[in-house]
Amino acid sequence: MPRRAWLGWISTLLYLPLLYGLGWLTLQPVVATGLLGGWRPDQVNLLGTGLAFVLLLLTLPLRLGRVWGERQPWRTLGVAMGWGVSLRSLLRGLLKAVVLLIVVVGVLLLSGQARWSGGLTAAEVLNAVLLILGVGFAEELVFRGWLWGELCQRLGGGVRADQRAMVAQAVVFSLAHTRFNLGVGPMAGLLVGLLLLGLALGLQRRADGGSLWGAVGLHGGLVGGWFSLLAGPLQIESTVPIWLAGPGGADPNPIGGLLGWAGLAALLWVRRRYW
Repeated sequence: MPRRAWLGWISTLLYLPLLYGLGWLTLQPVVATGLLGGWRPDQVNLLGTGLAFVLLLLTLPLRLGRVWGERQPWRTLGVAMGWGVSLRSLLRGLLKAVVLLIVVVGVLLLSGQARWSGGLTAAEVLNAVLLILGVGFAEELVFRGWLWGELCQRLGGGVRADQRAMVAQAVVFSLAHTRFNLGVGPMAGLLVGLLLLGLALGLQRRADGGSLWGAVGLHGGLVGGWFSLLAGPLQIESTVPIWLAGPGGADPNPIGGLLGWAGLAALLWVRRRYW
């Protein structure tokens, strides 16, 4: 591989870690003053991650202009596609997330593995909205926006490179989110489920004509909806089988179980013409 190509891959690999490191370093003077003395370590880490994301937003246009040769970076990333297109894509993604959650919850209730204890409070709804817009947008911008396009550039561009890059971003997404302390079986379940989710989110963006917002709605809707259900009306038995609902006991992650696999596989089948 030519030296320039190696340097390009190194640049891709180091881009996000360097931004995260800069976010952490920027936060240290504030930590040293004691202004965050009442904060928990996880809250401080979250603030550092937020600073890193701000740096990402500031540097992405520069990187796409220099590395990709793009003059409309936010459109290329699928963010600035027009209000009408973006809103329709977001709502379609949210609808799919709602359907998948209804199926998962329905099976758990009918099988006696969970019980419904009431409705969602205003705080739980607000939490879901924040997760949809926060986690959904941030992670989709990184994985289905920047990473997918960056890998396609490194692989030479074109249709075949785009296909390989879509699979590669799903693999990276899966590895980045899997918990490796769960044991072989549960870990493997999460790896497979997250891989299917990464592929489904990629196909969602393709189906939306390049708009990122459908993937944001699907991803954020699943995360925000599930966490809000667990925090509120849905009470799951701690003895629920891992193979069915995924690892976590009374707070399972369905992505790592049969319910998540089946729902995502069905979604991939519906979107099969966008491969």
